[in-house]
Amino acid sequence: MARRTRGGNSRSLGDTPATLRPAGTSFMLWDMNLNIHPGRALRGEVVVPGDKSLAHRAALLAACSTGESVVDNYPLSGVTRAMLKGLKTLGVPWRLEGGRLIVHSDGLRAWRAPSVPLDCGNSATTMRLLTGALAASGLPAALDGSAGLRRRPMTRIVEPLRRMGVSIEAAHGGCAPLRLTGRDAGVRLRGLEIELAVASAQVKSCLLLAGLAADGPLTVREPGPSRDHTERMLRGMGVKIETDDEHHVVRLFPPAGPLPPLHLILPGDLSSAAFLIVGALIAPGSDLQLRGVGLNPGRTGLLDTLREMGADITTSNTYEQGGEPVGDLRVRASRLHAVTVHGDRVVRMIDEFPALAVAAACASGTTEVRDAAELRHKESDRIGTLCSELMRVGINIRERPGGFVVAGEGIAGGTAAACGDHRLAMALTVAGLAARRPVTVQEAGIASESYPSFYCTLTRLGASLIARAPPGEQPALATITAEE
Repeated sequence: MARRTRGGNSRSLGDTPATLRPAGTSFMLWDMNLNIHPGRALRGEVVVPGDKSLAHRAALLAACSTGESVVDNYPLSGVTRAMLKGLKTLGVPWRLEGGRLIVHSDGLRAWRAPSVPLDCGNSATTMRLLTGALAASGLPAALDGSAGLRRRPMTRIVEPLRRMGVSIEAAHGGCAPLRLTGRDAGVRLRGLEIELAVASAQVKSCLLLAGLAADGPLTVREPGPSRDHTERMLRGMGVKIETDDEHHVVRLFPPAGPLPPLHLILPGDLSSAAFLIVGALIAPGSDLQLRGVGLNPGRTGLLDTLREMGADITTSNTYEQGGEPVGDLRVRASRLHAVTVHGDRVVRMIDEFPALAVAAACASGTTEVRDAAELRHKESDRIGTLCSELMRVGINIRERPGGFVVAGEGIAGGTAAACGDHRLAMALTVAGLAARRPVTVQEAGIASESYPSFYCTLTRLGASLIARAPPGEQPALATITAEE
């Protein structure tokens, strides 16, 4: 919890959406500058928030089903709020009771056409998955989002959806906003075979969701592996799904009847855990336990890479939860050495490269990342922005067209900006744990887009963090403290 030391009200970092300025206050979370003082070990036990990728799918598939769905350990953050807001606009009733999401739906045909564009915020997952479900529903709709989201490529879903018979238009350059024209009730989409140029779980999921309303099987071929969360969840709901893992092929057979409601518990988010894992590896004396973390093989590329670098990471208590593999992780401070990351491994850790870059700075030797050009199409140009901002805190990192190179010379410290990227904000914060002098992260509040309690969790584990109002704001200082 953040407490002001000069008057004002105390308030939780995790309770206020990063995009909102509370009435009567001048200390806006999005704009806050965060000072990280090095030299503190991370020790303790953590249960990270529920997996965001699964949360998106669970909420949407619950809305596509008929009946009452219950999803436990649902993470409320900026990106998951966007999906829930969209469902409410479509007339799907839901409520949150603590970490439990309850959705009442009568299926896709009960959705109502939105009178305003669906605001997907900063979430490409929300836009791509909602587009697929709307294509299946046949409703007219428009989808839009933040300036950052408007830069994300949407042609990769627009073109295959058109082949399936969806009337959809994108803005200039193949980006958002997207507009779908309604389709007469009873008119099915075309079941066909689609080959993707880039392996993408979001694109594949969009097409599978549209395929629920196809007139025959829908086959999606990818050039490499991608996450299979949607396939697992649909299979758990009784949809016939065939997969050929060797050739990266998924075939969906449209269900004859309504989808049954969902009842599941979401595992912890490995993408959120990644920053705590790297922090524990590079902060001397650290010993960290993470409970109930999702270990889907399509998501564990970072763990495999860190272990190759010499990381002391052990897995125990493995089990299956909601069709997903789950387990506990123990992470202890380690001496790391450089590796090269390329090929299929890249897709299995596409969201974890900011964390890896920080680990690489603390490893002996030179780490190289190749085949990762997809990073240029995230919330920011994650290669260019990551390199420029990590350089500002004294990391020797060089940009490459399809990746980057990091020399393991440590972290000097300094000031850098999150640049509207929640993962960059958390990576810079973790870098401060092992820097030679303090690190300041500007606009650090963007981390609440994905992990609202991240800074409080770090503090509880032993980190020293101080939040400051940005220049030009009313003077304010907040010491971030842990509150059970």
